[in-house]
Amino acid sequence: MDRRHSSSRRHASMNHEAVSGVFFEESYVVPADQTARSLFSRLPHGCDYAEQLIECLATGYLVAVIESVCIREVQRLTDAEAEVVVGRSIRIDHLGPIPPGSPLRLRGWVERLGDRSVTFRVRAHDAHEIVCEAIVTLVATSRQTIESRITAKVTALREPAP
Repeated sequence: MDRRHSSSRRHASMNHEAVSGVFFEESYVVPADQTARSLFSRLPHGCDYAEQLIECLATGYLVAVIESVCIREVQRLTDAEAEVVVGRSIRIDHLGPIPPGSPLRLRGWVERLGDRSVTFRVRAHDAHEIVCEAIVTLVATSRQTIESRITAKVTALREPAP
């Protein structure tokens, strides 16, 4: 992946001044195994009709690519031992087909800051058109708190049903 970004400093906690200036441009080439057909063929409820789908980037993978770049940008500006950046909401408009092998260019910038949250606006295009517009809201939260919540849920899963 080709990366350009305006800031890569690490801070003890989310630094609003640094985060507010985050802008990124990212290149991504669509792998053949990230198509709708490929993804749905691995899902129990999608395998029956997966072959009828198109061989283009699945929206689910597009969400993951966009979210991962946004998280990376915020994570650079937090104390990774104390905080973890997680997704809160993603609104995505998948506007055009993106075949495997297509170079995708993502551009994103901070649109809004909250106390512990940041909202990005992201636009992606291929060589022909804008293929996606998204709004991604992330939260920097206590690593200890979220890990405790996860542990409680995993423990509950292991307990025998009454």
